[in-house]
Amino acid sequence: MKYSLVIIVLIVLGALAFWQFQNRSFPLPSGETTVLTEQDVFAGSEDLADGQEGLSPPNSEVRTMRTQREIFLTDGVKHSIPLREILSGGPGKDGIPSIDNPKFWTRAEADATLAGSDIGLGLEYKGEARFYPFRILVWHEIVNDTVAGDPLLVTYCPLCQTGIVFERRVNGQEQEFGVSGMLWQSNLLMYNRAPRTEDESLWSQVLGEAVLGPNTGEKLRIVTSDIVRWDDWKRVHPNTVVLNTETGASRNYARDPYGDYYTSNSVSFGATFRDDRLHPKALVVGVELGGRQKAYHVDALPVGSITDTVGGHAVEVAKDSAGRVRVTSGGEEVPAVWGFWFSWIAVHPHTDIFIGENL
Repeated sequence: MKYSLVIIVLIVLGALAFWQFQNRSFPLPSGETTVLTEQDVFAGSEDLADGQEGLSPPNSEVRTMRTQREIFLTDGVKHSIPLREILSGGPGKDGIPSIDNPKFWTRAEADATLAGSDIGLGLEYKGEARFYPFRILVWHEIVNDTVAGDPLLVTYCPLCQTGIVFERRVNGQEQEFGVSGMLWQSNLLMYNRAPRTEDESLWSQVLGEAVLGPNTGEKLRIVTSDIVRWDDWKRVHPNTVVLNTETGASRNYARDPYGDYYTSNSVSFGATFRDDRLHPKALVVGVELGGRQKAYHVDALPVGSITDTVGGHAVEVAKDSAGRVRVTSGGEEVPAVWGFWFSWIAVHPHTDIFIGENL
């Protein structure tokens, strides 16, 4: 009887701890809102375009490291998106656990688990090739990785199929990121972990920038990656390693909790857009250049290269037989964001689009 009581108490305490963990939320300010000037926003902050060791500094015309969005102040907290549009996705802060100590299979080991048609995020960086299967990322959304000695942030939002890799440095300092449990326009809002919650910020994955908190307006550097099938990736990268399931978190990696969401017309969690030129879940590659944005429908891009203009800049868009896409301008690679059409247009409502016949 005594031991049974102890077991019951432990179960109750464990359930309470789990409930508290799952229901931790990122605090949102309330009160009077004012508009900040650019000088107020970035006073005292470092220029992120400088001092980034280990990564080549981008052409300033290709990538700005500070937002062009208007920034507000509510109850002493900066933000660049309407607070009413920040919604809970269900699990609380870190309720979806990031992978902070990733482990990898060899290609042969991965073949024992992955099907050739499995889709994932392919990364080729400084001579290293890594593949992050969506069947794993769907349960974790964030991998704090280190590749060729550089701290990289591998991110995936299942609701938007946005797979993006960033350098995980903020103001020159290495950061670790987690899943906030909050969404904006149906997209993952990440947060940079800090000893004090007041030093944490929410970061829009699709924008690659902080949208609430002390870092609001600062942008992360995008590192080139691709959304590809396993068969295609291993064909061009036979020595690749693959994120494996030994993450320390028990998940059914053979099951996708989103079911047929990826092909349905349904879009949830507040995404707002009005454009039927493509199916909401059509896969696009989006770029920003010269103050303009453009999305390229991946299926409409021919294998080979095409020339185009974005924001007054000539660009070349190249797609290879593995489905990898690269956009360059003036010899510089333009950072590109892969994801569903609805996700790109929800945050870039004035974007241009390539759907195969408008060049």
